[in-house]
Amino acid sequence: MADPKGFLTQRERELPRRRPVDVRLMDWREVYEQRDEGALLRQAGRCMDCGIPFCHQGCPLGNLIPEWNDLTWRGDWAEAVERLHATNNFPEVTGRLCPAPCESACVLGINQPPVTIKQVEVAIADRAFDERWVVPQPPDRLTGRTVAVVGSGPAGLAAAQQLTRAGHTVAVYERDDAIGGLLRYGIPEFKMEKDLLDARVAQMAAEGTRFRPGTPVGGTARGAVSGLALTARYDAVVLAVGATTPRDLPLPGRHLAGVMPAMDYLVPANRAARGAGEGEDGTAVPAHLDARGKDVVIIGGGDTGADCLGTALRQGARSVTQLAHGDQPPAERAASEPWPVDPRLFEVTSAHEEGGDRRFTASTTEFVEGPDGALAGLRLVKAERRGREVVPVEGTEEVLPAQLVLIATGYTGPERGPLVDELGVELDERGAVARSSSYETSVPGVFVAGDAGRGQSLIVWAIAEGRAAAAAVDEHLTGRPSTLPSPVRPTDRPLVV
Repeated sequence: MADPKGFLTQRERELPRRRPVDVRLMDWREVYEQRDEGALLRQAGRCMDCGIPFCHQGCPLGNLIPEWNDLTWRGDWAEAVERLHATNNFPEVTGRLCPAPCESACVLGINQPPVTIKQVEVAIADRAFDERWVVPQPPDRLTGRTVAVVGSGPAGLAAAQQLTRAGHTVAVYERDDAIGGLLRYGIPEFKMEKDLLDARVAQMAAEGTRFRPGTPVGGTARGAVSGLALTARYDAVVLAVGATTPRDLPLPGRHLAGVMPAMDYLVPANRAARGAGEGEDGTAVPAHLDARGKDVVIIGGGDTGADCLGTALRQGARSVTQLAHGDQPPAERAASEPWPVDPRLFEVTSAHEEGGDRRFTASTTEFVEGPDGALAGLRLVKAERRGREVVPVEGTEEVLPAQLVLIATGYTGPERGPLVDELGVELDERGAVARSSSYETSVPGVFVAGDAGRGQSLIVWAIAEGRAAAAAVDEHLTGRPSTLPSPVRPTDRPLVV
């Protein structure tokens, strides 16, 4: 364990300071200031000898949290990096983007604020890059087996790195012009600067992973490769295409320009923030996607909605309102969500600190068309829960002015289209790619990992499934039990009691 008295002498959580709001709204850099190492060590020292580290179960990756907390507190950063990478391919990503279910499961959280596990994790990962401890780990020998990974998000990259290190020849196919999937263009710079992603991709390339950006799989688009060509050319195929079909709101006025899924807005904005391309009229982003001077309404109270909020504020929106259908969550655990369940809590992200209005129990009924035929507003009504039903409250209808409405209500599954059709893989009742307990689809030799098979989930589940699917593919190719770690099964679910 770390400091034997740490959880007694240091009872409060200490989080890194964020840059002043008026400063960080002027750029796209990450919001946090340089970390205070003293505060970090104090937090690592709060990790107690709890006997049963429930944080292991809270994390789908099975991260060895007490071990690297102890090593960090003792100043053995190099060994802490080794223990961190033992279970997680990309801790610099999860440390920034994961909502940290491990902290909800922290035993200290029974009667104190839990250890700031996520902050210790990202500090270790950043130290590894600063000290140049992140080096290529190429295999000792090649097996002669080949694998195609379709999709370069966290699940695909994790599977590719594990399989490359096992000695297989791996090629990653990505339809976008750069590797990373939604990590590249779906996540704003203020949450994760993409230099970190570039560094990981460089490490993987040096290990032997081959990357094929700008190469769609399925269909007849320019540069596309057919799904059948992959199955003929490679000994195994891993589908890691995510669950990118947005959940829509088929309400009156949905056809109006300016009403769109959140990712249709975020991707061009993030490309522009990175200087990856100009918009249709030569501006930073296409004019119809630029929030400057507009009233913006975001439907959906989750992380994607918060990403839209921070992006619109940086673009100079006149007003931003984020709507959530349900009640405002409590600030502390509800009795119905006891420790160590990951509770639903009211959170103030960095984007919420920066401005905008949040509304709960808000149900959208119509997108309002103005006299000129353009989007002019959004009609909503307050909703309340009565038993299992959510019903509108009479007399609460109002219209919010809006020239841009972003629908951030989640995703229903992988995209239907040529890839699924050409491979002939079966879908389950949810619309996800059906799979066995070994991650294999209905087509022999074709496997699926991450949101494409699991449904919309957390980044830690995507990486865990990528690692587990890699072990299944390795066993399929070699005909013997894999030595690669397999942290989760397709049927695993978050920790419950």
